[in-house]
Amino acid sequence: MARPTPHRSPGHLPATSVPPALLERLRDELPSVAAEVEAEVQRQVPEYAQTGSSVDDRLRTGVVQALTLFVDHVADPPGRGDAIAATYYELGWHTALAGRSLEALQSALRVGGMHAWRCLGRTAEGLGLDSAVMAALGELAFQTVHEVAEAAAAGFGEARLRDSDELERRRRRLLDLLLGEQPASPDAVRELAHGARWAVPEQVAVVVLAAGSDGCGDELPPTPVGALADLDARPPRLLLPDPDGSGRFGDRALTLALRGRPAAMGPTVPLAEAALSLRWASRALRLVERGVLPRQQLVRSADHLPVLLLHGDEQLLALLAARALEPLEAIAEPHRTRLHETLLVWLLSGSSVPDTAARLHVHPQTVRYRLRQLEKLFGDQLHDLDGRLELLLALQAAVSVE
Repeated sequence: MARPTPHRSPGHLPATSVPPALLERLRDELPSVAAEVEAEVQRQVPEYAQTGSSVDDRLRTGVVQALTLFVDHVADPPGRGDAIAATYYELGWHTALAGRSLEALQSALRVGGMHAWRCLGRTAEGLGLDSAVMAALGELAFQTVHEVAEAAAAGFGEARLRDSDELERRRRRLLDLLLGEQPASPDAVRELAHGARWAVPEQVAVVVLAAGSDGCGDELPPTPVGALADLDARPPRLLLPDPDGSGRFGDRALTLALRGRPAAMGPTVPLAEAALSLRWASRALRLVERGVLPRQQLVRSADHLPVLLLHGDEQLLALLAARALEPLEAIAEPHRTRLHETLLVWLLSGSSVPDTAARLHVHPQTVRYRLRQLEKLFGDQLHDLDGRLELLLALQAAVSVE
């Protein structure tokens, strides 16, 4: 990692006239005061109670440099504090990367500053300094604490921002791996998931989002908690972990999360088959956009598997429909539509004339009349199992396209 550069360095601190003896005593006591401050921080701030980490090493260095900064400014108020600001900026940076909180770091700085001030008070009291000098030194001490705290907060914030961006990149790579054409090895998935801070689920489902329409605009919804997302893909996609295992990805919760944007959800599959869920979700979304499937806020492909299967190969389906329904082409409209509808309902009703008549709201004799016409057109195909299946698929396909 390149050494971070602080956004700003401590400015000019108030000058005061102090006896040379104080400066000499302060410089002599730097090591012992630094040790006291470090011990006090570890005593009062639980996150710094354990020693030995690189962050603790930087804290120790920061304590020494902050005290040095204070003494240098007492001796030379216009002096620069860039090095100390950079140290605390880097301390904040590494605190974020180590997973520690900014609150703990700021507490450490406050505790350290107060204890350093008490040490300074003892030294000043021993030298008999008057109240004006003590007031100026107090202002200088707390200004120093304020400046190093600002530098640390800036470093912490920058690291969190960059860490967030890196986390997003890792999750995007993980999603690409899971949805790739080639199956990903479990070891590769676990390693990348660990770096992306994503718990590996047993099952997943993929959701693809429609383009902005129906008043939902171009703004994409935020990623649901726990999901992996690529909202820059075409179409945008989400991978949901264990979608059937809790209520967080139920129809209502997911619809609210999508904020009105139409979407299609693939079937729930094992993690290794995530690409399959994407394929079916994408196909369902295309059928929604064509009007084959109903346009809803969330279409679950698992509820429409026959239609998805039927439209799995559009060219083959068109060939099947053209061949199977060719006899009807000789019939003029609107009679052809009535025969088409009667044949489909009759096949779905198990060849029952009364059931067909009830579903079509016509007299049974009307159904028998139409069936005699269909017998002339299709012959034995109406009574052959393979022929009936072919007709049923072709008729269903024609209905779904209308």
